[in-house]
Amino acid sequence: MLAKRVDEIPPQGGWIYEPKWDGFRTLVFRNGDEVLLQSRDKKSLNRYFPEMLEPLRAQLPEHCVLDGELVISHGGRLDFDALQLRIHPAASRVKMLSGQTPASIVFFDVLALGARDLREEPFSTRRAELEKLLAGAQPPLHLTPATRNRKTAERWFRSFEGAGLDGIVAKAENLAYQPDKRVMLKIKHDRDCDCVVAGFRWYKEAEGREVGSLLLGLYDGAGILQHVGVCASFAAAQRRELTEQLAPCRRHALAGHPWRDWADASANDDAHRMPGGQSRWRHGKDLSWEPLRPELVVEVAYEHMQGGRFRHMAHFRRWRTDKRPADCTYAQLEVVPPQELATIFARGR
Repeated sequence: MLAKRVDEIPPQGGWIYEPKWDGFRTLVFRNGDEVLLQSRDKKSLNRYFPEMLEPLRAQLPEHCVLDGELVISHGGRLDFDALQLRIHPAASRVKMLSGQTPASIVFFDVLALGARDLREEPFSTRRAELEKLLAGAQPPLHLTPATRNRKTAERWFRSFEGAGLDGIVAKAENLAYQPDKRVMLKIKHDRDCDCVVAGFRWYKEAEGREVGSLLLGLYDGAGILQHVGVCASFAAAQRRELTEQLAPCRRHALAGHPWRDWADASANDDAHRMPGGQSRWRHGKDLSWEPLRPELVVEVAYEHMQGGRFRHMAHFRRWRTDKRPADCTYAQLEVVPPQELATIFARGR
């Protein structure tokens, strides 16, 4: 079951509010000794999170289906980068990481218990069943907090962000579980910052004619331009306009470019952070890029930063012809200290 984005937390009355976790959405099926961790695209995650299987067998009923989020907590905040590193072809690498940065799972719904299919039951009933089921849960299993108090949800919206959570999810008390439908509500953080445009990627269906996304950079304290993410989702007319607009900055762009070394993927030891690296999660997707002289500044909207980069795709707002690229630094970003995650993970990971 999915969520659609709205601008505000809905008014109190008939709603249950939860923190929005930032990890891998996972359905957990248990049938006797058999346990399946299933991703949103219906693939098994068992081989990537082997440390989860025995705790799930030990703590869940013999026959059940639960909905939750696989996360890794490190240093008082969620670490999505560490989570992505688990999607690795080498079992030895996965085993090592499972010991160094063990995962946890936070549950927020139950779909079946024994022979009972709970999907048509109202969410208030499913939540009550989930609370009973996980009343004695021990790490790495956790129950997400939930409240019917809007003021509490507003406090969570502010205080949980520093720990890497995404925002708030609101579920109607009478909501049945509806797979693949956006019937929940999500409220996420929205901020803006000015970034250097240092490259772009072609729109996949119109390569050479339309720009698909802009590669964004911010200068760190040492004056090095760091790749922080992309902005995209342009209309067709905008994609064609961008092709013309960026053309002057393409000339001799690679000469002296701060990301020149990334033109050769093999020369970079941290390929998953570079603009042209292959996506570990999307299995060989072409992420080749075109360099631009770092002279243009764009204002983008973003949700939050993680590991020095935008956690999600940023959104174009406007060009900033009044701002120098050198002024686009990390110093402009709002820093939210981590809070509250320890209250959920109080007994361990």
